[in-house]
Amino acid sequence: MMRALWTAGTGMVAQQANIDVISNNLANVNTTGYKKSRADFQDLMYQIVRQPGAATGADTQLPTGIQVGHGVRHVATQKIYTPGNYQSTGNDLDIAIEGDGFFQITMADGTIAYTRDGAFKKDSAGRVVTSDGYPLEPQITIPANATGITVAADGRVTASIPTGTQDLGQLQLARFVNPAGLESMGRNLAKETAASGAPVVSNPGEEGTGTLVQKYLEMSNVQVVEEMVNMIVAERAYEMNSKAITTSDQMLSIAANLRS
Repeated sequence: MMRALWTAGTGMVAQQANIDVISNNLANVNTTGYKKSRADFQDLMYQIVRQPGAATGADTQLPTGIQVGHGVRHVATQKIYTPGNYQSTGNDLDIAIEGDGFFQITMADGTIAYTRDGAFKKDSAGRVVTSDGYPLEPQITIPANATGITVAADGRVTASIPTGTQDLGQLQLARFVNPAGLESMGRNLAKETAASGAPVVSNPGEEGTGTLVQKYLEMSNVQVVEEMVNMIVAERAYEMNSKAITTSDQMLSIAANLRS
């Protein structure tokens, strides 16, 4: 019965972690470019009371044996990189990636971070930056006399100026062998890790990267109904584990109060 107490306790801890992940998904349902997370679990070690396959006679053996589990643990939180819905905004600096890839962002320390959030702004110097002011890489600077900009599907950026058009540069996207291995930094940014592999940088539409869609934003891929169902399942699992602890406690109480 003591084993049941600890086993059910691991179940409660695991479901609490599950609720934490679900809550973060729901909190970011309107976050541009956000990719939902999923909690992954593993069963813990087993106590082998009777070894499966052990001989029980000259020509017989145990078909199953007895293996008693010791619970569950939260082993990973994985980002799910399915596409979100695309929302038309009419804003020249809103850019969605249709397909695989990440925008590259230059951080204050000179390192490169990666994002799916294409809600860009223009700073006082005309640079295209994120909402926190970090510039896009390669850097794009919009001239002061520009009346509009055009971002082609292949990443070529041009500006409309009084004398015609002006080429502003080429946007590039980064791909990763394992994007789920990126380290989330907050602020819609992620950074490279040993698990993600090195970035493969190319023009949009090349090397397997997606293309760009101007005046659109990719919204979160969180499905509210799905998350609510997951929350109900996690809550009930948490409740059942707590009842298993209560039941084990009651059984111990009965054993402790036995009279000869």
